[in-house]
Amino acid sequence: MNKAADSKIYVSRRESTRPDAPVLSVIVPVFNEEEVIGHFVEATRPVLERTGLVYEYVFIDDGSRDATADILAEKLKSGLPGRLLGLSRNFGKEAALSAGLEAARGDIAVIIDADLQDPPDLILQMLDGWKAGYDVIYGLRVNRSSDTLMKRSTANMFYKLFNRLANIDMPANAGDFRLIDRAVIDALLKLPERSRFMKGLFAWVGFPAMAIPYERPARMAGRGKFNYWKLWNFALDGLTGFTTLPLRVWFYGGALISLAAFAYAFFLTLRTIFYGVDWPGYASLMVALLFFSGAQLLSIGMIGEYIARLFNEAKQRPVYIVQDVIEGTPKETAKTDKDANAG
Repeated sequence: MNKAADSKIYVSRRESTRPDAPVLSVIVPVFNEEEVIGHFVEATRPVLERTGLVYEYVFIDDGSRDATADILAEKLKSGLPGRLLGLSRNFGKEAALSAGLEAARGDIAVIIDADLQDPPDLILQMLDGWKAGYDVIYGLRVNRSSDTLMKRSTANMFYKLFNRLANIDMPANAGDFRLIDRAVIDALLKLPERSRFMKGLFAWVGFPAMAIPYERPARMAGRGKFNYWKLWNFALDGLTGFTTLPLRVWFYGGALISLAAFAYAFFLTLRTIFYGVDWPGYASLMVALLFFSGAQLLSIGMIGEYIARLFNEAKQRPVYIVQDVIEGTPKETAKTDKDANAG
């Protein structure tokens, strides 16, 4: 039986085991989003009410330096179900997502950004996919016209390179926006690495997945937090975290260069024996010296990237540190209190 047939059987089996009333956790990492966070809550809350499920927000404040945390704290105190985890500093989005997954209490979780570039209405379609038996339902961005040409081009190149080099298949143009089952959350929480590339980890754990295409609009307010330098380092973390092929490439490249160098040295030795010493050539000497020196530095730099990640893993520092937690009013408790007061 082939892999596709096995996946269909698994999906069909999972469909029959879905709980009738699952709890939904909405994981939202935020960093300096005071201009848009109010709009986000207003846009998502009606959608979550339409699901008919018990739900909770899990906001992770990744060291914001504006009023984002204050705005969320007020909304939670006013009855917004969920909680706000305040990290002690800016650990990065991957660490914030890890914190959100660990804090989520639901049977299923939706990961969504606060900038409203991920349409909240798609959550309803994702739930339909989950009820059909899929464990991962991710948004597939079919139109990224809101991004710059440079960002679109580099993103496409990265996805192609990653899927060629890594031993997993990561869907191109699939961001963090997705719904995942509790089984997927538990699998992700078992992964102990400190240098976390969540898109790759989502693909690595497997589980049957389906895509929902959508057009990605521009941000409603505020500015994006990623610049090209951060994106470059992000891509480097992804490649070095899921493949050792660059090390192998430099091994074979170094072997070929060494072979060519030995062959040329043998040729020079024979020519000197038979024809004597030529007038030394400064240009050829410098070209050879610069070429081999550059190749050595590149190979040492590539090895250094992997050694740096080994160094970070060996220290075993936590991925993030939670500074404080602000609990909101659970949806059921809010209704019970209201009913009690009415009685």
